[in-house]
Formats: sequence, C-alpha cells, structure tokens
Amino acid sequence: MAFKVIATNKKAYHNYHLSQNWECGIALTGGEVKSIRNGEVNFADSFARVDEGEIHLYNLHINPYMQASYLNQEPARKRKLLLHKKEIMKLSSMMNEKAMLLVPTKIYFNKKGFVKVEIALGKGKKVYDKREDIKKRDIDRDIKRAVSNRRR
Repeated sequence: MAFKVIATNKKAYHNYHLSQNWECGIALTGGEVKSIRNGEVNFADSFARVDEGEIHLYNLHINPYMQASYLNQEPARKRKLLLHKKEIMKLSSMMNEKAMLLVPTKIYFNKKGFVKVEIALGKGKKVYDKREDIKKRDIDRDIKRAVSNRRR
C-alpha cells in the first residue's frame, strides 16, 4: 500500500465487531498535522457521531505541537470528518437501524500527503465474545508454533 499508517486503534478490534470501513478526511490545523507526523496521536475512548448532517470525531487526543506556541488547539477537541453527503446519510441510517456506532480504526497519510481516518461500523462485543476471540487466537498461535517446530 502507498500510505503511511501513523496509529491504529487496537482496542477497537478487541471491543467491537467491525463490519464496514470508510476512508474519510479530517479537518485539522497546521500544528495538529505536524504532531500527527511525529506520531503523537492517541485513540483512547474515541468515537464518531453524526451531528446535524456532519460527522464529528470525539476524544481523539493529538498532543500540541511545541513550536506552534499560542496557535495550539485543545488536544481532545471534536474534529469534523470529511465525507460526501450521501455517505453520511447512508452511515446515519445504518447506525439507526442496526444500533451500531462509528469507531475510528486507523489514522494515516495517503500517497498525496493528506491525513485520512479510517472509520468502521461496530457493534459492541460481550465479555464471552472477547474470551472466545482470545481463546481462538491462542489456539492459532499454538498450531503455528507446532507446525514451525515440526518443520525443523
């Protein structure tokens, strides 16, 4: 792929059943873009919501860029996600029908150098679902380990 992944929301894959992904732009200031280039992004408890026909990303923590001084924005402010109107309408209808929510999964620079956020429709996992995933991952790891040791 021709893009540079800055951060991945690993908790999203653990806490939600993710179905469909969308790539969208994000409205940022210059200092925020420079902080993202330095990898100073944290997805902890971040989510997206449709508000008045626009999608906003909440709780995405971007550390202030030190050289921007007084031009820095609040680190965890809400940020507008850039999607076409039809995509926003489709997302909002899917969220209302199936009781799903929007979870950011990745933030990256595309090949043109623009910051992009990948959001996914997710439905929360129950505790027993998480345990099953952990058990399945452990079994797969053991199988791969056994196969690689057998080849030696």
